[in-house]
Amino acid sequence: MRISVRPQKMKQVPPRDLLVRFAFGAGISVLAGLVSIGLGPRLGGLFLAFPAILPATMTLLQKEESKSEAEENDQGAMLGAIGLLAFAITAALLVGGFSGWIALTTASGAWLVVSVGLYMTLCRSAS
Repeated sequence: MRISVRPQKMKQVPPRDLLVRFAFGAGISVLAGLVSIGLGPRLGGLFLAFPAILPATMTLLQKEESKSEAEENDQGAMLGAIGLLAFAITAALLVGGFSGWIALTTASGAWLVVSVGLYMTLCRSAS
């Protein structure tokens, strides 16, 4: 597995696919707002923490790419989700006792360490 960034590929994304991604993001945001109004902001915030782009991307990838490529992206998404969990737990523990910047920076560091650590572990075990 190689990590790469190719901004020129963004020009190849069909407008319909962008619309699907936007619709998923907007839908999750609306759902978060409704849950916040009905059941409270903490529960609604859980939906905002969910990466709205993920379900759209997975849907479009399986349609356009091979099944094995979609499965690899699913694995990456799982690592990212675990990293987001580390971010949320760290932020929840630090927000009350530290400044917002310290909590945000530390939580971002937790996300980075957990996500990259899991990725490196999986790469090492695959070879």
